[in-house]
Amino acid sequence: MNLYLRLLWTMWRASRLPKLQIGDWIERRLRVLPNDLDINLHMNNGRYLTLVDLLLMEYFVRSGFARTMLRLRWRPMLGGSVITYRRGLQPFQRYRLRFAIVAADEHWNYMRFEFLRDDGSLCAAGLTKGAVVGRSGLITNVESHAQMGLEFIPAPLPSAVQHWLDAERSIVDGVA
Repeated sequence: MNLYLRLLWTMWRASRLPKLQIGDWIERRLRVLPNDLDINLHMNNGRYLTLVDLLLMEYFVRSGFARTMLRLRWRPMLGGSVITYRRGLQPFQRYRLRFAIVAADEHWNYMRFEFLRDDGSLCAAGLTKGAVVGRSGLITNVESHAQMGLEFIPAPLPSAVQHWLDAERSIVDGVA
């Protein structure tokens, strides 16, 4: 992540906001800054996922998971993302970034994110998946939840997540 000032601001701000529960949506109002732009003078496609990382960090802090990871020396790891772009974001334009964990399986947590203009129109949306790594490998969601005093209750994956995982397997297996 190369947005260190935004990261520091996010971490400081998150530590002062109310605690949230896993599954809650968080939303941030942001503005397209000059260093977010590409040569077409709209927000760079790679910047979207970098900004999603900021909300993920906020989620970790506000849910208490950051403290758990630090205590146990676990590290967060992203395993993939899929994003679709609908409308560009222009220089200095204000927008909202929404983010939530929408599903989980044995090891992976699946998050949905949305970039919205002030009028509510969708600019970009996608999914990302993440897990936690300890010294012996991936940590199960049962264990990570237990460390936070929570019970992990698995649920069926939403169809969008399942379709993405099927496509991901095809890409990894080299199926066209």
